[in-house]
Amino acid sequence: MSNGNKYSKTYFKEEQRFRQVWLWAIVILTSAFPWVGMIIQIILGQKVENNPAPDWITILIWLVFGIGFPVLFYSLRLITEVRQDGIHLKFSPFHRKFQIYSYDEIESYAVKAYKPIREFGGWGIRYGLSGKAYNVYGKKGIQIIFRNKKKLLIGSQKAEEFYDAIYKASSHNK
Repeated sequence: MSNGNKYSKTYFKEEQRFRQVWLWAIVILTSAFPWVGMIIQIILGQKVENNPAPDWITILIWLVFGIGFPVLFYSLRLITEVRQDGIHLKFSPFHRKFQIYSYDEIESYAVKAYKPIREFGGWGIRYGLSGKAYNVYGKKGIQIIFRNKKKLLIGSQKAEEFYDAIYKASSHNK
């Protein structure tokens, strides 16, 4: 990875978020239980069960799982940019700065249809037998093979446009 220049020309930019309905249902359901406990025990002052948790634990669970978890999940996003100096990648909020892959490091790249669960065990920042993957939604992306033979798959809703931008930017870089 290189340092990169934030002022280099941008050929492509894509920002993706988790959009799977079933995943959001899990997040909402997971956060609903702490809200119910908070309302019943702290606001209404009633016991939730025969042996309720202390108020401070109920509040802590509500803060972490009722508020923190949904806010974190909502803030997750994969930002991909193809610039003149390389491919810039940031999985926010886990990466503060872009990870930059210069064209000199890349041996080949191609549009790839893939199976997120089978090949990488799901979505997010994933490691599998097929290498490392950054994906949040869908089943298509750009497969990059580096000169050191490591592989990186970047999921994209605009894989062909992403591919064309890499071709154009890397050609201007030579």
